[in-house]
Amino acid sequence: MSKLDFETAVRQEEEHLRRLYPTADDIPGCISLFDTYLSCNVIRNQIKSIYRYGQRPVCGPKMEDFKFCLSLKSLHPEERRDAWIARRAEWWARRRLAKSSEDIWDIREVPLQNFPKPISDDHVDAGPIE
Repeated sequence: MSKLDFETAVRQEEEHLRRLYPTADDIPGCISLFDTYLSCNVIRNQIKSIYRYGQRPVCGPKMEDFKFCLSLKSLHPEERRDAWIARRAEWWARRRLAKSSEDIWDIREVPLQNFPKPISDDHVDAGPIE
């Protein structure tokens, strides 16, 4: 069972998203989000979702992302970036804390010591494993 709480997950996701999208120009624009919504409704994606999951894809959240983007148009670019990152961080945190096949994994806070083991000259001189 994960010891992760929602606030910690949101903070971790915000840190990750701030590195992933360092400037306001890096976040997706409203047109891009609308294109994502439209592509969700394309027949090919509908059929693929029915085949894979037995149901049509859920496109509503993609439309909500587009509408959220439109609501940010009057903000300064950095404020828009912060609002977008906060929203996405909460979405990812909810997704991480929900039941999934990845329940057994937690984000490692501290890297493993001495991993991977450095290759020594003995390993190089030994040649290929037979």
